Amino acid sequence: MKRRRFLRHAGGVLAGAVASVATNAFGQGEPAPAAAAPAQPKPEYPPDVPPWTKTPGKPIDKHPYGMPSPFEKDVALDVRPTDKQYWSSSARSPLEDLDGIITPNGLFYQRHHGGVPAIDPALHRLMIHGMVEKPWLFTMEDLRRFPSVSRIHFLECSGNPGYGVHGKTAAQANGLVSCAEWTGVPLKTVFEEVGIKPGAKWVVAEGADAAALTRSIPMEKCLDDALLVYSQNGERLRPEQGYPLRLLVPGFEGNMNVKWLRRLHVVDAPAYSREETSKYTDLQADGKARQFTFYMEAKSIITAPSGGQRIPEGFCEIRGIAWSGHGKIRHVDVSVDGGRNWHRAELQLPIFSKALTRFRFPWKWDGKPAVIVSRATDETGYVQPSLEELVRLRSLNGTYHNNAMTPWRIAENGEITNAYA
Repeated sequence: MKRRRFLRHAGGVLAGAVASVATNAFGQGEPAPAAAAPAQPKPEYPPDVPPWTKTPGKPIDKHPYGMPSPFEKDVALDVRPTDKQYWSSSARSPLEDLDGIITPNGLFYQRHHGGVPAIDPALHRLMIHGMVEKPWLFTMEDLRRFPSVSRIHFLECSGNPGYGVHGKTAAQANGLVSCAEWTGVPLKTVFEEVGIKPGAKWVVAEGADAAALTRSIPMEKCLDDALLVYSQNGERLRPEQGYPLRLLVPGFEGNMNVKWLRRLHVVDAPAYSREETSKYTDLQADGKARQFTFYMEAKSIITAPSGGQRIPEGFCEIRGIAWSGHGKIRHVDVSVDGGRNWHRAELQLPIFSKALTRFRFPWKWDGKPAVIVSRATDETGYVQPSLEELVRLRSLNGTYHNNAMTPWRIAENGEITNAYA
């Protein structure tokens, strides 16, 4: 009992000392205000025991699946109001709220052309036919019997940015990109099983969604690093990501990574489907269109500080992500004066091919208006262009494959907005 009284007394003295230190440090030596009902809960200073330590927490749920803290409820996919009413819609990853290079499954960007189908994996089949020696109908169990691999790659919608160049936040400006660890069987392995006939140059992939999305994939890509994926970040694919099976063609535009994959037709010529003629082509100034763009070029964006945020004067670490469909990111440069001068940022290891790469740059903001922007260079030597450079090259007619830089404007009060707005 004496020991308990001593600890209570000591705790009170230490708590008072901590409060005094806090007042001196953050209140600039001013006396503490008179006791009153605080607008916010009082911070818990050690060695005080916080209320959540005094009672047991909640037990494991009856049907457990881990969920984020309720204090992180605002970290969610960004969905335009117009997208909520259509089957053909999209949702963007909250890039400004994420760390690392792996996007959580629940925050992975989404793009649907006919809604999300509810597929029973026991009834799902993958048909491979056409210019093959042994046409085959695979069950999901058949595919899982093949040797599996796991690889980290990004996916990006060719329509990224989803809000045009005027997105207010990093999510709105470039949130149609995400990165995950994908697990499945190399498409090359399955093709070796069925046998590809001479003269086969293309593979037409078809999804089982209501849009029956169809894309033509070059045979060279299929035999290189394409995967038949059934798991993402260690668990089975989410329905929004193609459950129970999707195609992954690393570095290619997102719609070619066909979700809910049901058919692979091996042929000698592309299908010229809707998604590769009237859609996902780039209209040029002369009226012609670029077709079969395929690769997503090198790109980067500063995610912190970024649009919708506010920073105080002083030290600020600039952070962001970079990626390229052609391989690894070689380096990222950062400018704090609107592109007049560039500084080399530090890349966070490890650096994977065709995956998000984190970069950081230490900076001290002097409280004056500034424009910050990043510029990525990939291992081929390709340098991310400014929007002005991209417009001179391709005109303003196209809505796809915009890999231009995203500059953020910092006002005197620390508020950050899109410099193009």
